[in-house]
Amino acid sequence: MAKIKIKQTRSEIGKIKSQRETIRALGFNKIGQIVEKEDTPQIRGMINKVNHMVKIVE
Repeated sequence: MAKIKIKQTRSEIGKIKSQRETIRALGFNKIGQIVEKEDTPQIRGMINKVNHMVKIVE
C-alpha cells in the first residue's frame, strides 16, 4: 500500500483533548517533525480531524 508523509506545522497546546490525542496517535512529538504512515482511510480520517495542525508532504 502507498505511504503518506505528514508534517506537524502547529502546536496542539490549547486544542481540545481529542485533537491532542490524535496528534500523539499519528506519532508526532514536536513541531516540524515528519512521520510516514500507510495511506489508509483511518489515517486519512485522523489527518482530516487535525488538518489545521498538519500538512501532507509530497
